[in-house]
Amino acid sequence: MISKLWHTIDKSILKSLPNAAKGYEQRIHIPEFTFLGAQEQPDFGVIRIWFYGDAKTIELKSFKLYLYQYRDTIMSYERCLDMLYKHIKEIYQPMRVRIEIGFRPRGGISSKLVVDSDWGHLGGTDKLWQAHETE
Repeated sequence: MISKLWHTIDKSILKSLPNAAKGYEQRIHIPEFTFLGAQEQPDFGVIRIWFYGDAKTIELKSFKLYLYQYRDTIMSYERCLDMLYKHIKEIYQPMRVRIEIGFRPRGGISSKLVVDSDWGHLGGTDKLWQAHETE
């Protein structure tokens, strides 16, 4: 297997569909997400996405193919979440998106990273994201 660096992930693979259900929450669950950690060792995680589409929505087959690129790509947890978030925002331009990645334990420690476009420092209002904190 030949390892790739994080900047080789091709976002042009992502395709969209016209959003016929504007105003709905789409929940996407990816229970088997794999990539290479910073030490080129396999890392595993679970991705949950809350997507509030505007004009476009995610075409799931292309999204799956996009995620396959991560399998042999070297990156940190933070870079992984940041790149996924930025690509979804750029390609789909949702009204709101929240992404949570729970990384499986390595050396007895697990980690969960979250990003929400409603957060004020990302241009949001900080009004909606707290509802997810109790889920």
